[in-house]
Amino acid sequence: MGVERWLEGTRVCVCGGSGGVGKTTTSAAIAAGMAARGLTVCVVTIDPAQRLADALGLDALGNEPVRVDPAAFATAGAPLAGELWALQLDAKRTFDDLIERLAPDERTREEILSNRIYRELSGAVAGSQEFTAIAKLHDLAESGRFDLLVLDTPPSRNALDFLDAPDRLTQFFEGRALQALLRPGNVGMRLLGRPAGMAMSVLKRITGVDLLTDLSNFFRLLGGLLEGFRARAAQVEALLHDPATRFLLVTSPEREPIDEAIYFHRKLKAARMGFGGAIVNRVHADQLGDEPLDGLAARIVAETGLPGGVARSVAACFADEHALALRDRENVAHLQERLGPEVPLVLVPHLDDDVHDAAGLLRVGGFLFA
Repeated sequence: MGVERWLEGTRVCVCGGSGGVGKTTTSAAIAAGMAARGLTVCVVTIDPAQRLADALGLDALGNEPVRVDPAAFATAGAPLAGELWALQLDAKRTFDDLIERLAPDERTREEILSNRIYRELSGAVAGSQEFTAIAKLHDLAESGRFDLLVLDTPPSRNALDFLDAPDRLTQFFEGRALQALLRPGNVGMRLLGRPAGMAMSVLKRITGVDLLTDLSNFFRLLGGLLEGFRARAAQVEALLHDPATRFLLVTSPEREPIDEAIYFHRKLKAARMGFGGAIVNRVHADQLGDEPLDGLAARIVAETGLPGGVARSVAACFADEHALALRDRENVAHLQERLGPEVPLVLVPHLDDDVHDAAGLLRVGGFLFA
């Protein structure tokens, strides 16, 4: 059973897993495969590398969807019956867009965006690659332009960094320290204390930068947006739990990413979020099977006529691949056991070449949609 069956009735597909397991390529291959089946699909990537744009035949990706020229896929032998779009998330730009939407008027919007404190903190508060990724996904879903959205999540050592992003943003805005700073009459600012105030006064004399005023203005402006932030966090949380949102685990057959995939699945299950299945990339094929390694070089010489030294090198390569295949088989079996026999797995073999064009994406898609 391939990915197409997993995504029946799905509007948002979230590909999660650790870094370096092929999430970006898998996300793009899934998006291309669903577009080939007649859907209008947008793939959203967090990866700052150029690989996705290159594979899709684009010069660059920005924070707004760009349509992929279907000619590259037609040339590769799989014309797109639907449409394929792509964007690369700009967390700062997305957070700025959210501020622009929530600000009550143009003057407030410009004051916030030009505030020195906001400019320095917005990227960090956005925290948020995780939160802004889902927020962008929410906006795209609300637009109604796409039948399916595929998100390539940021690499994370902790699944909760992504799943708990809306809660963490809400907790930040509802925290006691921030609430104290937002109290009227600059009472909160006085809580910074006299030493901090003196330090800022000295800094102002030396640099001409009035950080105290900037801070006061920043928190005053921010106070008027808190309710909007809470509402957006709730909408983002609802998107993650929506029945039309489905998570796919992407991993490689090494033990560490396998264990992280198991952990991620456990958290998804505890959070009662929709789960489709697991994809294991770069699985080594066993070219030898039960054939004994003893005497392999001699058999190669007998069957191919290769010189003995070359035959021994070839036999060593076969032996290495055989060892990797056995390791992969054991780790994949461990994954299946821990996820449960009812959880579907798709295995994508280790490919000789990196995926760098439409043909490569289609090749990966051939295994995903088999």
